[in-house]
Amino acid sequence: MNAQTGKPVRFLIGEKVYLRPLGLDDTDLYFRMLFDPDVRRLTGTQANFTREQIHRYIEGKSQDTSTVLLLIARKDTDEVIGDVALQDIHRNNRSANIRIAINGEENQGKGYGSEALRLMLDYGFGICNLHRIELNVFSYNERAIHVYEQLGFQREGVQRDALYYDHQYHDSIIMSMLEDEYRAKYKNTPPT
Repeated sequence: MNAQTGKPVRFLIGEKVYLRPLGLDDTDLYFRMLFDPDVRRLTGTQANFTREQIHRYIEGKSQDTSTVLLLIARKDTDEVIGDVALQDIHRNNRSANIRIAINGEENQGKGYGSEALRLMLDYGFGICNLHRIELNVFSYNERAIHVYEQLGFQREGVQRDALYYDHQYHDSIIMSMLEDEYRAKYKNTPPT
């Protein structure tokens, strides 16, 4: 929160959403977000967490230089609708993993996730000077696969039966984007 205005800090700003830091005062919000049934299914989240574990997780991430974890908020309402992270940032290899979760069916399919990913990709390639950003997506998450391909991610491979969820095994698809691919696709196109 900005102490002077009382409004959330807007770290990366798009047309529909902005990304803001996650703080300890977001513990209850983040705790609730982790129990959205649809998000748990799409991300393959199996573990349960206590509020105290989430508090410690947020506290630890504030010290973790290998992760940039931000909340996604709608510009028009300041409502937090998800989170996006660059994680496992490896400075020598100039690589990282990206992940995203959009909470609530009412927030999905509106371009919020695509815009948040573009903001984070621009930050990763432009500010963090990354060369490669990868992700994993489960084979049953066809909407996300389509979005990732539209953004320019390339399929690299499949980890067969990598996730056991809801009494079934599911493949994990590995996708990535390289900095030159990002620049070729988005040259002179700011993330909006």
